[in-house]
Amino acid sequence: MNVAAASSRVFARAPSVLPGFGLTLGLTLTWTSLIVILPLAALFWRASGLGFGGFVDLASDARVVSALRLSFVAAIIGAAFNAAAGLLIAWVLVRYDFAGKRLVDAMIDLPFALPTAVSGLALAALYAPNGWLGAPLAQLGIKIAFTPAGVVVACMFIGLPFVVRQVQPVLADLDRSLEEAAATLGASRTQTIVRVIFPAILPALLTGFALAFARGVGEYGSIIFIAGNLPFTSEIAPLLIIIRLEEFNYQGATAIAVLMLLMSFAVLLAVNLLQSWSRRRTGGGRHA
Repeated sequence: MNVAAASSRVFARAPSVLPGFGLTLGLTLTWTSLIVILPLAALFWRASGLGFGGFVDLASDARVVSALRLSFVAAIIGAAFNAAAGLLIAWVLVRYDFAGKRLVDAMIDLPFALPTAVSGLALAALYAPNGWLGAPLAQLGIKIAFTPAGVVVACMFIGLPFVVRQVQPVLADLDRSLEEAAATLGASRTQTIVRVIFPAILPALLTGFALAFARGVGEYGSIIFIAGNLPFTSEIAPLLIIIRLEEFNYQGATAIAVLMLLMSFAVLLAVNLLQSWSRRRTGGGRHA
């Protein structure tokens, strides 16, 4: 009896800290399947109707390649700018006190609150050749609105909050004693930033970059009003998908969507691998 009781205790499932773990896990997987996995599976299934040869022909089409190139290059450039500007803004908001700080902090979230069409119209009016910023830039021979540069500006506008809100709490929680210890050991301010502060915030900065890129590459409403939408010049991939749908070319639209999905996944995978490497490197350095 003692042996049987011991065996039952060994093979008994340990009690879970969270009540109803099995039920909540099942609901989570079901909800994820319905919201994420099934729509993506349907997308691939619809695009498979083209066949491999048709898919390759569409992927190599000059207009599709041009639209995809503009969407991804503009999103990457905008995310890179937001990484630098967002880090600077987060630093100022965390480390300094100044008049109107709460107002500036609240304005960071403005792109989240504005409808995308409103953002696009505002940017187009601002950077148009007769706009407040477009007119003086036009006198210098610089044209923003209705050019690929306008797509980059729109990506910068909508992606900035992602970087700031990712980096800001990490900077706020960063232990100041580490900076003081580096200073007492003779490190300059630049060395402290490069070797102490930047490694600690790099994972959050990469996360903000990835979120800003993902938002920019799939954005539609904020971009079409300022892009110009000229084929082979300022036409973005989401707009080309809408055009294919209006032409009742559903397989062509889904195939472009699949290409965007695969390219986005590749970029995000690279960012996540870099983020994991930076965390291991930071953790290993601290452990050492």
